Amino acid sequence: MTLTKEAPPRGDRRDGDEPRGSRVDSSLVLIMLLLVVVALQGPIREAVSTPVMQSWMTVFVAVMVQALPFLVLGVLLSAVIAVFVPASFFARALPKRPALAVPVAGMGGAVLPGCECASVPVAGALVRRGVAPAAAFTFLLSAPAINPIVLTATAVAFPGKPEMVLARFVASLLVACAMGWLWQRLGRTDWLRPPARPESEGLGKGAAFWGSVRHDVMHAGGFLVVGAMAAATLKAVVPASWLQATADNPVLAVLALAVLAVLLSICSEADAFVAASLSQFSLTARLAFLVVGPMIDLKLFAMQAGTFGRGFALRFAPATFALGVLMSVLVGAVLL
Repeated sequence: MTLTKEAPPRGDRRDGDEPRGSRVDSSLVLIMLLLVVVALQGPIREAVSTPVMQSWMTVFVAVMVQALPFLVLGVLLSAVIAVFVPASFFARALPKRPALAVPVAGMGGAVLPGCECASVPVAGALVRRGVAPAAAFTFLLSAPAINPIVLTATAVAFPGKPEMVLARFVASLLVACAMGWLWQRLGRTDWLRPPARPESEGLGKGAAFWGSVRHDVMHAGGFLVVGAMAAATLKAVVPASWLQATADNPVLAVLALAVLAVLLSICSEADAFVAASLSQFSLTARLAFLVVGPMIDLKLFAMQAGTFGRGFALRFAPATFALGVLMSVLVGAVLL
């Protein structure tokens, strides 16, 4: 008679019996990283002490310290509006005629702060509740571009240049309204996918608020770090002659900073400080950076495609970019 030892039931198996290699402990990774830093502290200290790295760190820290308070304040206010202000409020406040609803929705962005991450879900909620898409898209573009937090941050980033604040407000509002009227005129319903209900709508107010704050801080904060690093690299590493050659060509300078705004995807509450650090470029070129960035960048394209469909994003994003560049040049020529 052969005795066999039965395997313990799966439900009775203790945590210690699980295979050790099945998962990576984050604390172990952190300890290993700290050990590597300690072991290489000599070379790291020498690298950081070089003039190039000191210049890089100065620009990076300056941009982060100036931008973080506005970023946090913008995220908190955006979460308040997204969670506690019902979408029916917007539907009641907007005129029934789409042609009139577009400028009203555009000015609504100047009153109700909201970063890019919040404006897309709010616009989706407006469309679901029967608001004309032209008005919803106008609010989507204007809210992150001309709200009070953004304009205050721009004034702080460009001290002594109130014309920069006015130019950003005028150019961004014109782009938002023009895109709304353009959609009303040329937009087709088959280009637009009805937005789905977001998961946060089924949560309580408190949970939805903190969920929105965590989401926006993680996303916007990460892009702010990338933007600050890019600005510091441009200032400290890229040869000044290259930047100056680009900045000296008016057309190339505007296009370069507009494309840079799309690639960096910085939150609108913090982008003015990055633009201010690019002092080689003209005010008009930096205006293009500030107008294009809050309206179309990599993360916004992904969010618009996910909310309204890829067909919508593929048409809406290029038109917004082209109109943003055009309005920046026209307004810059008049006000700057």
